[in-house]
Amino acid sequence: MIHWLQHTTGGLLTLAAVSIAVLLVLIIKVKVEPFIALIVVGLLTALAAGLPVGTIVGSAQKASDSLLEKGFGGILGHITAIIGLGTILGSILERSGGAKVLTGALLRSFGEKRAPLAMGLAGFIFGIPVFFDIGIFVLAPLVYVAAKQGGRSLVLYAMPLLAGLSITHAFLPPHPGPVAAAGLLHVELGWIILMGLVCGIPAFLVGGVAFSSWIGKRIQVEVPQEMIVAEDEGEKEENPPSLALVSSIIAVPLVLILAGTFGSIWLPKGSFLAGVAAFIGTPAVALTIAVLVASWLLGLRRGLGGKDLNALAAKALRPVAMILLVVGAGAFFGAVLQATGIGTAVAKSLGDAGLPVIFAAYIISCGMRLAQGSATVAIVTTSTILGPAVAQLGYSQVQLALLVVAISAGSIIASHVNDGGFWIVSRYFNLTVPETIKSWTALETVLSVSGFAVAALLMLVV
Repeated sequence: MIHWLQHTTGGLLTLAAVSIAVLLVLIIKVKVEPFIALIVVGLLTALAAGLPVGTIVGSAQKASDSLLEKGFGGILGHITAIIGLGTILGSILERSGGAKVLTGALLRSFGEKRAPLAMGLAGFIFGIPVFFDIGIFVLAPLVYVAAKQGGRSLVLYAMPLLAGLSITHAFLPPHPGPVAAAGLLHVELGWIILMGLVCGIPAFLVGGVAFSSWIGKRIQVEVPQEMIVAEDEGEKEENPPSLALVSSIIAVPLVLILAGTFGSIWLPKGSFLAGVAAFIGTPAVALTIAVLVASWLLGLRRGLGGKDLNALAAKALRPVAMILLVVGAGAFFGAVLQATGIGTAVAKSLGDAGLPVIFAAYIISCGMRLAQGSATVAIVTTSTILGPAVAQLGYSQVQLALLVVAISAGSIIASHVNDGGFWIVSRYFNLTVPETIKSWTALETVLSVSGFAVAALLMLVV
């Protein structure tokens, strides 16, 4: 039995299925923190597969070559600076009043009749540098005002905003899900940005524009008066930054990363310009430049001192710790799957079954999302499970990026009561649970299916 479990394809697939089942039970039923559950299951899987203890955890004298330390260290060395710098950039933009400037300009440009579309674009653009929940906290008061002035349902204005925030959170760096997937599947972030936009924009048009307009006319929700009062009495920015400045700062890291990615393709190898493009296009360098520019233009020049910026960064970085722990533990679990040969067994079984890998990636990610609620955990776990198998397939960078998009699309499907975002949406937009399911849950499903459909179609031709 032990030999079958450790050395045959059927045994290794059984071990993989059992380990994933135990992982879900620990997270969902026992309510163990995901990063602890991933470590526990990773250790148990490694022991069950017969890996030597020294290989798993090292020794008292040297542990740096162990799966535990290499699994954590390899991925965290890749993503920690990116996620941290992206978080700081978002906090500076938020503090400066950049979100209100951006949204106000869009509302004026599109007019009252197209205000829902303006809110959607605000969510899409401002969602690039800020986390999903922060985007809601900052932009929700502007939705209240727009809905009150338009005299229509709050749902009509809220859903496009949420669609924009959700697409950027799932599909685009520097958000933790796509950044972690890029590290686990060895994809350049420039390709993730490009394919994320190519697949995310159509999904936004279908979900954030078409579906949101349809559902917004069928669910009537009034704006509570206390929400408007809270906004009127809130802190107002006396000297907001210009729209051009806010837009430019948001664009800086994206443009630099893309320049690095395509500079390596188009510029002569070893040339001075290729070196410059590679340097400034490194994600951590690009985001460092963006943070320094934002700190100067939106902070120091506007009266914020170094102490204020430090306090702002410290506050913004507090929620990042748990994300990094989950990603690191997921990478350790992935290292175990690779070392045991489970990844090769999965790749062989997928090939024998004729199931397209991109479809398998989407289904697994959907299952993880439905089971435990967190989009980031779904992306990390799915990438971890498939990483060793994908490494055997010789995919190009474009194909790997589309695979990441498929995983990301699966990670946002059908948000329901086990997802914190479900309750944030319900609370901030005055929705009952049935109304939240009919609007928000359905919206996430439309975005998920639309984004995956575009990725799958592109996978056929690249």
